[in-house]
Amino acid sequence: MNRRSFMISGIAAVAAASAGMQLVLTPGAKAAGKVVIQYDWLMSNGQIGDIAAVANGYFEDAGLDVEFSPGGPNAATVPPVISGAAQLGQFSETPQLFAARASGVPIKIIACGFRTGPYAFTSKAANPIRGIADLKGKKIGIQPTARFVIDEILAKNGMSPSDVTVVNVGFDKAPLVRGDVDAIGGWITNTQALSVVGDDRIDLLVRDLGLNSYADVYFATDAAIEKDPGTLAKFIGAVAKGWGWVHANPQEAVKKMVAAYPEMDLGWEEKTVNLVLKLSFDAATARDGWGTFDPASIEEQLALLDKVGQYPNGRPAAADVYTTKILELSAADRPKLDAPAA
Repeated sequence: MNRRSFMISGIAAVAAASAGMQLVLTPGAKAAGKVVIQYDWLMSNGQIGDIAAVANGYFEDAGLDVEFSPGGPNAATVPPVISGAAQLGQFSETPQLFAARASGVPIKIIACGFRTGPYAFTSKAANPIRGIADLKGKKIGIQPTARFVIDEILAKNGMSPSDVTVVNVGFDKAPLVRGDVDAIGGWITNTQALSVVGDDRIDLLVRDLGLNSYADVYFATDAAIEKDPGTLAKFIGAVAKGWGWVHANPQEAVKKMVAAYPEMDLGWEEKTVNLVLKLSFDAATARDGWGTFDPASIEEQLALLDKVGQYPNGRPAAADVYTTKILELSAADRPKLDAPAA
């Protein structure tokens, strides 16, 4: 299952896109509070904690009747949230929200499920790329919508655009297998797709090239945050409990996820769940709870994206792209856990 990359290019046309297929996961709930969440992509291991919150009844315990609305290639994430058809949404990565805000869309980050974006460059062991020095002179395959990632990495590390050759690719790893490129970009949580490269492949997160981002970014409108923060906090608190349960019961959680979404492969998901948890939990979540993010990192991300020309009409202010209110209101429900042991 391929996750869409950052998808910056579609933000300006959000009003024209459809809301996507909706799937009601709690039809028997008697709760007064109905909450729809619009996801950016199809349900996958990045939502395993959300799925666990449904399976374990955490939403119902919080008094919420929750409906998941998955995305996909032809779905749009923002329009249902702006129209009120969905109370909140989830983007794949922070740059999507920044781009939306820069276009005048009144939405803010309220929590981040992944402490680091899973986007990485994969190379072969025979021609490894293990760090920034190894990038020079290499052919890098990257999806057109993620092209700015290379620009950011080069700018962050004082390199010239001529130091690398960028090759437009899709999500298929064949260009790397054939040797058409020296490395290819993609999400490291797509372990089944990456398996064709070989077990000895090298996966280098862009974080390790100096590029910070958060992923599985929950967001809501300014109005929803102002008028009904309690409902948003109940939702985030229940999801956080779901992720905490996955942390304690990873293999059982995979079975529940695949039972709910049989299109997922049980064997591959069992191999991937510990990686997913390491992206979701770290020393910061051990201190501040699941879902946390660092405002200083948000500021740094915005500044770097601005430096490479992502905001021709002006960079949004950091205070306009996030709020910590929902995290504060849900603090008691968000488990404080570190990354699981290897």
